[in-house]
Amino acid sequence: MRCALIFPAWLPHEVFPRQTAGSQINYWQPLGVLYVGAALLKAGHDVRFFNGAFLTHDEILRRVGEFDPQFAGIYSVTFGWNKAKRTAEALKRLNPEIFTCAGGPYPIAMQEQCLRDCAYFDAVGTGEGEITVPEMLERLESGRSLDGVLGVAFRRGAEIVKNPPRPLIEDLDSLPFPARELLGETDKYLPPPATYKRTPVTVMMTSRGCRRRCIFCFQIDRERKSGLRGERFRSIENVLAEIELCLQQGYREIKFLDESFSADYDRAMQLCQAIRARRLDFTWFASACVNMVDRPLLQAMKDAGCWAILMGGESGVQDNLNTLRKAETLGHMRAAVRTAKEVGLTVSMPFIFGLPGETFADGLKTIEFALELDPDLANFHCLTPFPGTHLYEHREKYGTVSDNLEDYTYQGAAFVPYTMTREQIHALRQLAFRRFYSRPAFLLRRLLRLRNVNDLRAAASGVRSLFWLWVRRGLFRRGRGTPPGPATAAAGTPPPAPGSSAG
Repeated sequence: MRCALIFPAWLPHEVFPRQTAGSQINYWQPLGVLYVGAALLKAGHDVRFFNGAFLTHDEILRRVGEFDPQFAGIYSVTFGWNKAKRTAEALKRLNPEIFTCAGGPYPIAMQEQCLRDCAYFDAVGTGEGEITVPEMLERLESGRSLDGVLGVAFRRGAEIVKNPPRPLIEDLDSLPFPARELLGETDKYLPPPATYKRTPVTVMMTSRGCRRRCIFCFQIDRERKSGLRGERFRSIENVLAEIELCLQQGYREIKFLDESFSADYDRAMQLCQAIRARRLDFTWFASACVNMVDRPLLQAMKDAGCWAILMGGESGVQDNLNTLRKAETLGHMRAAVRTAKEVGLTVSMPFIFGLPGETFADGLKTIEFALELDPDLANFHCLTPFPGTHLYEHREKYGTVSDNLEDYTYQGAAFVPYTMTREQIHALRQLAFRRFYSRPAFLLRRLLRLRNVNDLRAAASGVRSLFWLWVRRGLFRRGRGTPPGPATAAAGTPPPAPGSSAG
């Protein structure tokens, strides 16, 4: 069967301010889509991927029309749901016989609600798709109903049917490696400037899931029953085989997207030692929780080619960290950042404004804490209540939310706690970026680290963004969209039947 996998078209300025998009935008390789694509290729299907990060809506329709697929899988995050609906409608007008299926974080969270919201979708995937989608296509090819296909909600005439969920995939080694051959021009897929060393860059996950219960994070396994306390790990040999394949395909840097690379400390240490023992020539970047690393592991990562680590900062106020259920302390952060820098790793840290119970004064303390920690890179986000998260499901308790799905990015202040205003959140973000990136010591350090053309491009992009951070008041205030209303009329409360938001 001919299968089109589609990211609907979007533009950077729809997420980021036009003036700073150049230093914020990232184009990740979509691992979820590539895993499903690999499963479909293994099953013998003809698969094409159409990425709306690089194609306009009309270009997608033209290319899909030339391919003439029988099945279209359309990926959606919360902010992109309206674009996914538009794409599904256009495909059905192009060919009413195309079977359209929604997948991604938003459909996984909202499930059959997506079918009520959009008449142009025939089905929704409600979990991991590597087994579900090939089984769906097998049924479609044979003309059988989707009754009983686990992990699917679908239309049966005028009726919407929701099948039971599919258990999560325990044996991750059984999955084919992501079909990166579907990407086309791999050099287009770049993280933000200054967050990579070598190109081309690919992404990889050595595990799925997380044991923690942060209120803003969406996990399919709500009860953390699968794997090791909610985590499922690939074997070290399986990970090494994929790394070697990526190197054969020409990739020179890998970003590991695990929730925490060090979730299993001993395994992380063994993987680093194995990479070094095999003398695999690539640079890499990983994320880790500040209370799950120490000097021996950080040094092992550095020795194995890791050049940067992302560690969550979130807040400089311990009470607010406790509200987020981070299970971390300010002391953990100080120790982890100091040690990572001492072993020679570049440290990147995200901080969040607009936490439940946070005041403007708390936000100022977070800025001071970021300056004290002095990571090499820092980002300052808005807390976002993606559907499927504890924050979203208890939003009335914590604050108000926007009814505009396009606010559901880390930029849009879709959530506002009762203790702050939306304008204060935007003001804190702009102040934080100004203060962190305008420090003479920081600027001198960045200047002394310039080594190549990529460094120069990153510096130029940063200078442009810094200029606008100082001259444009209200830079992060969105010119469109509906401001947060009462929590009782929150996104996800349908008038009369639209769906809502997820990751």
